[in-house]
Amino acid sequence: MAEDVFKALADPTRRRILDELAERDGQSLFEICTRLVTKHGLGLSRQAVSQHLAVLESAGLVVSRREGRYKFHDLNTEPLERVMTRWLKPDAPEDIS
Repeated sequence: MAEDVFKALADPTRRRILDELAERDGQSLFEICTRLVTKHGLGLSRQAVSQHLAVLESAGLVVSRREGRYKFHDLNTEPLERVMTRWLKPDAPEDIS
C-alpha cells in the first residue's frame, strides 16, 4: 500500500491535484481541470486528469462519490498518515533536570 502512495505522489501533476482538493474538497472532474488550467497553466485533457485521479484513487488518496449524474472527488489523508507514522518516533519524555 505504501508503494502505491509513493508512486501517486511521485508525479507533480498528481501533487497539484491533491493540493487543489486540499484547498477545496468535493470537486468534479471539470472543476479540477479548470483549476489546473487557471492556477497552474496545465492544459491537460479531461482524460489525462481522469487517469491521474485513477492512480490517486488506487492509492487511497482520493475517494470518489456519485451524486446523481455527477462524480465528486474528495481528499483522503489516511494513507499519508499511515506512511508518516511508520517513521515517526513517539514523543520522548521531557527532561526535567
